Amino acid sequence: MDCVEGEERPKQNPIRAKNVSRLNLRGWCHMSANDLILLNQLLDLRLSEIGQGLTEEEFFEIFSAEQVLKDDDLSYEELSAGVVDGGGDGGIDSLFFFVNNVPFYDEMDVGVLKRGARLRLVLIQSKSSEGFTEVAIEKLISSARDFFDLNKKIEDLSVVYNKDVIGKVANFRNTYFALVSKFPEVHIYYAYATKGVDIHPDVERKVSVLKETIESLLSPVSFSFGFFKASDLLLSSRKSPPTTLTLKLAENPISTSQEGFVALVSLGDYLNFITDENGHLRAYLFEGNVRDYQGKTEVNGEIRRTVESVTAEDFWWLNNGVSIICSKASSGSKTLTIEDPEIVNGLQTSREIYNALQGKDLEKERRNILVRVLTPQNQESRDHIIKATNSQTPIPASSLRATDKIHRDIEDFLYSRGYYYDRRKNYYKNIGKPLKKIFGIPFVAQSVMACALSEPANARARPSSLIKKDEAYSRIFNSQYPLEIYLICPIIVQSISDIIRQCDVVDYRVHANNILFYVSALWALRHSGVPSPRISQIAHLDIEQVRAETVLPVIDIVWREYIRLGGNDQIAKGTELASVLIEKHRQEVVASFKKTAGECSG
Repeated sequence: MDCVEGEERPKQNPIRAKNVSRLNLRGWCHMSANDLILLNQLLDLRLSEIGQGLTEEEFFEIFSAEQVLKDDDLSYEELSAGVVDGGGDGGIDSLFFFVNNVPFYDEMDVGVLKRGARLRLVLIQSKSSEGFTEVAIEKLISSARDFFDLNKKIEDLSVVYNKDVIGKVANFRNTYFALVSKFPEVHIYYAYATKGVDIHPDVERKVSVLKETIESLLSPVSFSFGFFKASDLLLSSRKSPPTTLTLKLAENPISTSQEGFVALVSLGDYLNFITDENGHLRAYLFEGNVRDYQGKTEVNGEIRRTVESVTAEDFWWLNNGVSIICSKASSGSKTLTIEDPEIVNGLQTSREIYNALQGKDLEKERRNILVRVLTPQNQESRDHIIKATNSQTPIPASSLRATDKIHRDIEDFLYSRGYYYDRRKNYYKNIGKPLKKIFGIPFVAQSVMACALSEPANARARPSSLIKKDEAYSRIFNSQYPLEIYLICPIIVQSISDIIRQCDVVDYRVHANNILFYVSALWALRHSGVPSPRISQIAHLDIEQVRAETVLPVIDIVWREYIRLGGNDQIAKGTELASVLIEKHRQEVVASFKKTAGECSG
């Protein structure tokens, strides 16, 4: 039995250990039992509030991954994407890969990363049982011998492990190989979460075997392991990103009005502001920024050089600084107390400061950065600030996405229908809205591309570029489209995903990521009743018809063609499968029209 978090377990005299007070022992048991009772109550409540449509075990996987990765502040879509549970999972229920603390995505250009990039692989075993077992860790040891033995080819492992596991391990391996000459920092973190209240010493001892296995295969490597008991899961669930941060200033700020401050901040103090107590970048601070870190660009190279090179000029002379918006800011004793801060301009500068200075001795650092802290009074003012501050630098108009009017219109429309558009990442997650009713911008883009534009290959192969490239973006997010399209399409894809996941045919579930958008596209085509439906026709499809009896026949059609053409990732990301399916649909509709016409004429 472990003590409650923050308390020290009473020490016992080993001679008198057998005579320990029964009252004390019952007290420790009672505290552990309370943790379990409270955790079960919390899980039941959250399952009913935000986990509709999920089993208790499925929800526990997402819940435990959220707690393990609390500091990464992942969205529900990102957490769900990490689930790899099923046959051939190697004892792993969720797997996440981060590059420089950013979740890896298929189109990430790792070639631009600099020496010492941080690769972090998080492997989570989560079971809603009330205990920890040796068998669970033995499975992790066995799969680790496969995953991290680089002499074993990834294609040979596909006969043992499922596609989701293999895909994520392959991403890690490929990135590691691509960066090996740049000596990346490799961090392997395992977490084992259950409703247990105690960990047997025999189970804990197994962790050393796992550690030795990892360190014998990868060198250098940082290995860590965490047991998440009922008390740990409870404690983490109560933790949220701080809503108030303190920014230490070089001098008292200039108050521009009741709505803002301008101040100089030392580079060391600014680094402390954007990182947590463990030195990790506070990712949630940058959600308001309209563009992600751009990596190795000419502008970022110049920023990095100004950070690394100490010159006669102060840093703020050579850099535009950063803009922070917040709900409230107050000044006192050369500090700013900032509520709900968001860095809306200056992500590139912040990341270069982090990359260049993290872990270094900054005691003698005297240079400063210019910081603007603004308190907009409404959402329109906030969006205007974001767009204006970013438009002052040469970035593509396609980067200014979330502030576009159409996204605010979609958000309002979905809200009126009981759904939530994640235009501001994790806004609705943080206020407790149901996870299956929150649609992120990338998912909506993929759904529209597949169902409304009949391009499932692009939806499957290029999810991130759909909102980065102007041409694709304007075809998806078009003010001339009925707003219903941005609700109907995601519901179709989500419903079909649930049907595939619950299907008795194992192969369908294993290849779900590859066939999902094709099944969704073909279902939408077939239920439109015409060869090439207009956007308005798709927008008025009856989503009540997305049921197993209408979807399973479509899955069968897609599956036959998918397997005939090769049945792999390349086929799913190519264009041939979609062409075949669309042509088959066209021929079926034409044949049906001819048959109907013949019957009428007869």
